[in-house]
Amino acid sequence: MQEIIDREFNLNDDIIYLNHAAVSPWPARTVKAVKKFADENMHRGSLNYPHWLEKEANLRRQARKLINAHSVDDIALLKNTSEALSVVAYGLEWKTGDNIVSSNMEFPSNRIVWESLSEKGIEFREADFNGSGSPEDSLFSLADSSTRLLTISSVQFSTGLLSDLKLIGEFCRERGILFCIDAIQSLGIKGFDVNEIHADFVMADGHKWMLGPEGLAIFYCNPDVRDTLNLNQYGWHMVEAAGNFESREWTPALSARRFECGSPNMLGIHALDASLSLLFEMGIENVEKEILKRSEYLFKKIESKPELELVTSPEPGRYAGIVSFRHQSRASNIVFKHLTEKNVFCSLRNDAIRLSPHFYTPLEHLEMVIDIAAKT
Repeated sequence: MQEIIDREFNLNDDIIYLNHAAVSPWPARTVKAVKKFADENMHRGSLNYPHWLEKEANLRRQARKLINAHSVDDIALLKNTSEALSVVAYGLEWKTGDNIVSSNMEFPSNRIVWESLSEKGIEFREADFNGSGSPEDSLFSLADSSTRLLTISSVQFSTGLLSDLKLIGEFCRERGILFCIDAIQSLGIKGFDVNEIHADFVMADGHKWMLGPEGLAIFYCNPDVRDTLNLNQYGWHMVEAAGNFESREWTPALSARRFECGSPNMLGIHALDASLSLLFEMGIENVEKEILKRSEYLFKKIESKPELELVTSPEPGRYAGIVSFRHQSRASNIVFKHLTEKNVFCSLRNDAIRLSPHFYTPLEHLEMVIDIAAKT
């Protein structure tokens, strides 16, 4: 494992990078793939386009494997998580009085799009994840016979709370509620099974834990509900006979490609394909083990400092890669500024310092950061 890490990650020695929940550095193989693609464009144009299509097909296979979908036909490659959420929100046929259940901790992408449906008479209900009960119970308590969809982040972007997706999925399945998951903070960290959790829609950008570029996202749509989504974007690429430019007749693609209206992001495809190949070479189970090891290491270090207060739950099964904390007597923005001045790359979220190390992050970096924060 260390040999792969040494070969693939070349961050400058003067920085400590703990911001994978925002934007990740690229592995060496991803940089190589992008440079090769750019060089090919410069010297040969699109002469090798058939090979690019093979790369696109391979990325769909990787995405299918990553979430254990039944078929590559269930996978669409979109621009970002927000676009995928909009495909769902404005694809479903809503009735006045329908409601959507979510939480009060969601990233804006998984809130604004649903709030925008209020003009259609759709109510957006937010469960209080700061309450005394379990997060799942707080979600369930808001659902009723008019609940059309439940949408939740697999891992909350600020607190790092990991939801029990299997339990939520079973609840939704029993009641005929559609289940939508913003998985951007868990794909690339741990195993994910859309069948086990009864997911209808799953979406995630590649630029966080998947170690890929911005501008490319995976969108899973359960084939049982694919035809229920109306299309709001049209173009040459979303038709069944894509490439038959002379035909005047067309029908939407039978596969999830129907949600891809135009030309694919070939540069992003080459990059994400390379990044995912690294995760699969490592083994997702090994990646998860190493990330959880770093989360647990941070828990112990933070709890050992009386100056610091842990925000992320250390309860087994309730955390993934994000660990957030606050200083007991210093404002979080002051601590964040101090860390940034020391070349620590992290984030300020919900008035807390958010750390997000990946599987390759040295443990000594984590110790250094906690020491710096405690002494602010």
